[in-house]
Amino acid sequence: MTNAHGADATSGDAVRRRIEALGTSLSLPTVRRALGLLEGEHASGRRGGGDDVMDIHAYEPGDEARLIDWKSSARMGRPMVVNRERRATSRVWLLLDVGRQMTGACGRGERAYEVAANALRMFAALSLRRSDDISLVFGDAASITRIPFNGGFGQFERTLDRALEREWHHERNIDALLAYARRIRDRDALVVLATDEHALSKRHVAAIGRIARTHPLVLIDVATLNPFAVGPHAAVDGVNGRRLPAFLRDAVSAQQVRTHREFVASALRTELNRCGSRMIRADSSAAMFDEFVRLVSLASVSSAYHQMQAGSSTPAMAETPGASDAGSGGVR
Repeated sequence: MTNAHGADATSGDAVRRRIEALGTSLSLPTVRRALGLLEGEHASGRRGGGDDVMDIHAYEPGDEARLIDWKSSARMGRPMVVNRERRATSRVWLLLDVGRQMTGACGRGERAYEVAANALRMFAALSLRRSDDISLVFGDAASITRIPFNGGFGQFERTLDRALEREWHHERNIDALLAYARRIRDRDALVVLATDEHALSKRHVAAIGRIARTHPLVLIDVATLNPFAVGPHAAVDGVNGRRLPAFLRDAVSAQQVRTHREFVASALRTELNRCGSRMIRADSSAAMFDEFVRLVSLASVSSAYHQMQAGSSTPAMAETPGASDAGSGGVR
């Protein structure tokens, strides 16, 4: 585990402002569509029958073609969209690894847990915009703790900030977090697990696969500082505080570590794709925000493409620009 000196706190603050703006600027239909595509569609647990009509309006760019009601359209003489009971989860579980390994540094000076926490804020911002119930869970070798939370996004941020003001003495316990996720009774609840790139082994991927059979799952994979890279942030041992000798920091060693991590990341991404899970991997809060937006954009564009291929006469239009895949994570 490595730490670094000279962390850029202002960068993290800027990202938090962007996260808050993301949750308030997107329209509710866009938020529902984006998260729904990440989760897969299933019946809502909220009150009301599946045929309850919530809203009827003329089709507009950005509406989903599958929501067009042809009987209403025939009566009105133009395409009409009927919004019924929303088909999305009513609960989101945000699981954060708080083992002391998460105090390791990332390439831009942030600690791994800070990057992971900002990723969870992104999901919370959209989920609360959609009026979901959020459960926040911390896990290390000493305990698994569910953090009580009620309220809006501002309250979520305050709750998360207070919970992160802790002593980071205990080792991580990914097995316990995965076991906790398997016991979540709401089989359609979205599960988001945030940890760093060193936490998961092949046996953990098998456990994730079992969870993915019953729950939509997203893995937040934080890439940490390359200790051999020459840069502004000096790497020190996260346990005893010893600084890495300068003669070990060179381009050749750094490239070897980078190549190995990318190979491992690709292997994990492949395995997670097989079990239907999604992943967001980045080495900073800013990069994590960009990857999150790309993932949501890719899902939206993919949905529109499949509707066009199915022969929809009025295809859905994504409100966010298309993008490439969201990255990958690592398996040891």
